Amino acid sequence: MTKPPLTLYLAAPRGFCAGVDRAIKIVEMALQKWGAPVYVRHEIVHNKFVVDGLRAQGAVFVEELDECPNDRPVIFSAHGVPKSVPATAERREMIYVDATCPLVSKVHVEAQRHAEAGLQMIMIGHKGHPETIGTMGQLPDGEVLLVETVEDVAAVQVRDPGKLAFVTQTTLSVDDTKDIISALEQRFPAIVGPHKEDICYATTNRQEAVKAVAPKSDALLVVGAPNSSNSRRLVEVASRAGCNYAQLVQRATEIDWRALEGISSVAITAGASAPEVLVNEVIDAFRAHYDVTVELVETATENVEFKVPRVLREPA
Repeated sequence: MTKPPLTLYLAAPRGFCAGVDRAIKIVEMALQKWGAPVYVRHEIVHNKFVVDGLRAQGAVFVEELDECPNDRPVIFSAHGVPKSVPATAERREMIYVDATCPLVSKVHVEAQRHAEAGLQMIMIGHKGHPETIGTMGQLPDGEVLLVETVEDVAAVQVRDPGKLAFVTQTTLSVDDTKDIISALEQRFPAIVGPHKEDICYATTNRQEAVKAVAPKSDALLVVGAPNSSNSRRLVEVASRAGCNYAQLVQRATEIDWRALEGISSVAITAGASAPEVLVNEVIDAFRAHYDVTVELVETATENVEFKVPRVLREPA
C-alpha cells in the first residue's frame, strides 16, 4: 500500500533556547561535581522527558526548599525564584546554584531598579506561573500588581498613576502583550517600560517561525509540555495565523491521527524546553504514516549562549 504524500514544514528556530540549555547543564554539572542526590526546586524546565532524564541521573525534584536537607546542594529552576528562597538557603547554610535564565534575571533587576526609584510595578504575566511568582517575589508584597489581560488593566488599582513602571513575563504572546502595553500606556501615560522588550529572543523567534509556517499548513503540532507557557503560546499563535488545526503534543504517542486524516501538509515546531529528540520522534511517526517531504522554514538563526555559574566551573 502506497503512503499518501505529505509536506512537513519544519519551523526554525524551535526547541531548546540558551536559558534552557544552561539550566539542564547546571543540573548535570552539579551531579558530576557533588554526586547524587542533587535537589532541584521546581521542574528545572517545563518538560517531563527532560525532568525524567535528570531524575534518572540522581536529581531529586521538589516544590519547596523545606523538602531539601541542609547538607545537599539545591538548584533553583530556570524560571526564577522569589528573593526569600536564596535568603532561606543562605540562612540554612545550604549550597545552592541559581539556574534562573539570565533573561529572567534581567527582568528581576529592572523591577528592583524601578522600585528603588519609587515606582510601583505592574507585571504582565500569567498568575501562578513560577516565573511570575519569582519576579513578583523580588519586591515586598503589594509592590507588584499582576495584569493578565486588557480587561485587567481597566480594573487595576494603583497607588499613584504618575509613579508606575511595567515588566513582563519572558514567554508571553508578543501580539497579546502589545495590546496590554497599549492599554497600560493609554490609562497611565506616565508609565515607564523596559529599555528593551522583556519577552525574550527565543519566545519571539519561535512565534515568528510559527507565523511563517501556519498559513500554508493543514495542521501544526507544537512539541511541548502542557505546563510550558511558551509552548502553549505557540499553539495560540498558529491558530491566529490561520492554521485550522494546531495542537500541543508531549510525544509522538499523543498525535491524534484521526484528526489529521486527509491532510497534505503539516508544520512541526517545539517549545523552548522541548529537546530535538522528541521532534525527531514526531517526524519519524509521520514517516511511518506518510510519504514525507521535509521542508525547513527558517526565519532567524540563533547563536546565544549563556555561561554556567562559576561554582560549577571550579573543581569540588
